Amino acid sequence: MSNFITLLLKHPSKLLMNSRLVFTLIALGLVSVGKPVSGNTPDKAPEQLKNLITQIDTAASKADVKGVMQFYSPTFTHGDGLNRQTMEQALSKFWKQYPKLRYRTILRSWKSEGNSIVAETVTNITGFPSSNQENLGLNARILSRQRFTGNKITNQEILSERTEVTSGIKPPQLDIQLPKEVKVGQSYNFDAIVREPLGDNYLLGKAMEKPIEASQYLKSSPIDLEALRAGGLFKIGRAPNTPGNHWISAVIVRSNGMTIITQRLRVVR
Repeated sequence: MSNFITLLLKHPSKLLMNSRLVFTLIALGLVSVGKPVSGNTPDKAPEQLKNLITQIDTAASKADVKGVMQFYSPTFTHGDGLNRQTMEQALSKFWKQYPKLRYRTILRSWKSEGNSIVAETVTNITGFPSSNQENLGLNARILSRQRFTGNKITNQEILSERTEVTSGIKPPQLDIQLPKEVKVGQSYNFDAIVREPLGDNYLLGKAMEKPIEASQYLKSSPIDLEALRAGGLFKIGRAPNTPGNHWISAVIVRSNGMTIITQRLRVVR
């Protein structure tokens, strides 16, 4: 077994934890497929809202935790159960591992509700591979809706998200097939297919599912990798009998790299 895979098998939980923490992200953005929620177009947005988004992006790209948290209300609430304190803890931990990320947020739509503004945004986060961190790279896209009161974020809900963490000289390139939403009790397919021919390479991997809750942002779990006989992971899952959000992850390792892709799956009635 190569030194690279040996290293990954010793520290897989650290990398999986990082892919979880990416979702604590700056809470301003999200990646939307299709049309934005009904509301006013971005070009008509108040300058105060545009400036807030720019300031949060700037602080996040500097890994300035205090600078980001000044835009969160003391009574901040989150659809995943986070509050202001746990959000700050998660960001601090995440940026220690990824100190050089680039944040770019695009406003998709907004609307006024009393003395607040509800905004939907698209945030892209990029972290380029670094040789002093085992060539760790990161790409994330998040779709969220947040409520601004004054210059503070008082509430956020993540609508969809996808993050990819890579490591090594040549991490596998994956195509992920997973529905964004399923009904309670429904079966679904989860496939992570390696694009490149395997040749003489061998693969190790694991498919993982976890309910999304605040405690999962701050802890990691061990990964028991399995030998894969085909060119990827091919799993059939079953949604629980109660609505909620879940993280579905694919971990694929070969001799010269590793890729972890995590997506959010919404379970609805």
